[in-house]
Amino acid sequence: MGKYVIAKTKAGFKFNLEASNGQVICTSQSYTTKVGCKKAIASLQRIAKSPIEDQTVKGYTEEKKPKYEVYQDRKKEYRFRLIASNGNNIVWGEGYTTLQACKSGIMSIQNNVASDIVDTSLAEKKPAAKATAKKTATKKAATKK
Repeated sequence: MGKYVIAKTKAGFKFNLEASNGQVICTSQSYTTKVGCKKAIASLQRIAKSPIEDQTVKGYTEEKKPKYEVYQDRKKEYRFRLIASNGNNIVWGEGYTTLQACKSGIMSIQNNVASDIVDTSLAEKKPAAKATAKKTATKKAATKK
């Protein structure tokens, strides 16, 4: 089983869903709060089995949201994104060289959707207590002179 990895970003928090081999299956947008990020994971878990709208086919059938949209980017790589009922993009995948590999990425989400959450934002470095203590000691020594 894979894992959801929550990480701190400059703008807030994001998550990656990683396969058991550590490969990133999909990535979320950045959320301003960790609660918002965890709500997005819960949303992904609810709608992971959504239909696929293959936009690489001329005259494709438009699916109702929630849905995965499969498309080709400017580099002609195949990509997917998961669109929620409200139209928000929940996650997207990397570029794939083949349509089948892209669809396998979606299947990997569906197979790993029940994964545990690992919060790496808790491990973010905090200001070192030693550095603060050293500054205080230096100030005290300077005032004694």
